[in-house]
Amino acid sequence: MVPARSPRSRANRTGVLSTAEVTDAAPPPPDRTLPPGLHAQLSGPSFAGPATFAQCPLLTEPEDLDRWQPDVAVVGAPWDDSTTNRPGARFGPRALRALAYVPGTYHLDLGIEIFHNLEVVDYGDAMCPHGMVEASHANIRKRVGEVASRGIFPVILGGDHSITWPAATAVAEARGWGRVGIVHFDAHADTADSIDGNLASHGTPMRRLIESGAVPGRNFVQIGLRGYWPPRDVFEWMQAQGMRWHLMQEVWERGLPAVMADAVAEALEDTDGVYLSVDIDVLDPGFAPGTGTPEPGGLNPADLLRAVRQLALETPLVAMDVVEVAPAYDWAETTSNNAHRTVLEVLAGLAVRRGGPSSVVKPAR
Repeated sequence: MVPARSPRSRANRTGVLSTAEVTDAAPPPPDRTLPPGLHAQLSGPSFAGPATFAQCPLLTEPEDLDRWQPDVAVVGAPWDDSTTNRPGARFGPRALRALAYVPGTYHLDLGIEIFHNLEVVDYGDAMCPHGMVEASHANIRKRVGEVASRGIFPVILGGDHSITWPAATAVAEARGWGRVGIVHFDAHADTADSIDGNLASHGTPMRRLIESGAVPGRNFVQIGLRGYWPPRDVFEWMQAQGMRWHLMQEVWERGLPAVMADAVAEALEDTDGVYLSVDIDVLDPGFAPGTGTPEPGGLNPADLLRAVRQLALETPLVAMDVVEVAPAYDWAETTSNNAHRTVLEVLAGLAVRRGGPSSVVKPAR
């Protein structure tokens, strides 16, 4: 057995405590050993070996989480039967694991080796039987709950945006009902009461979360809304809940850094933690064609990546999801790579926030 899973591991920093150091009150040290063959499989180029997120080790059982004691666990939520337009986001988790190019682990802007300072595992997928929304959402809630209830940061890969309802509910149950806020990047508000009679549409999850009390409306901050939906009565409902939103028109007029300064302040109001939800259609479809409801006039990747990094650095993030990646409509894995990098930026910010050493190499002048 090899006590380090790949060059992207921080497992080599984890030593076994001596008998003298162990007390009755001390938890057992992490066991992060892998068979030599699996370690080798996860150490090669990203186009080879098992398709796990960023070539992190795959764990499948709750007991594995207890043994490994990771900081972050990635959970796939391959559900897209709640889409209103183009389906295909069920293939998003697989695409983010198998198709995204993994360039390395050192973050140039922050000067930190991400996976040397943050222990990340892939916790597989929640099982989502086709056509069965209640069973699928229950499985998502359970699997995310297995992560969040242990104090581990869940990263959920959708799937359509309806998966945020069970995922954020599980996080609220673990972190405090009504004490978690949501920062939501999206072209659409996703606050409809129902769509075609469907209460669990990908256009309704934020209303379900507010109605349940899991996330109070005043703790919702939305960025990037644009286009022609939802209608006025839905925005009036949002206003009555105390929700805050920043339209793309405001981003265009003021610039994203100014908008993010307001959004960070709003996200920190009376919350114990922040859940980040990124619908990839917040990006302009020129950068993210592989999605079900593309809306022109969106953000560019450079801005989105820096915005989510800022949230990870400046707010108490407790979970995140990236949703609506539909690889069948993608071109050259552009959408998949943008979604993948959105997660990497958050992981880098978490590594810094948790005390990882940062050393930016500056050019000669």
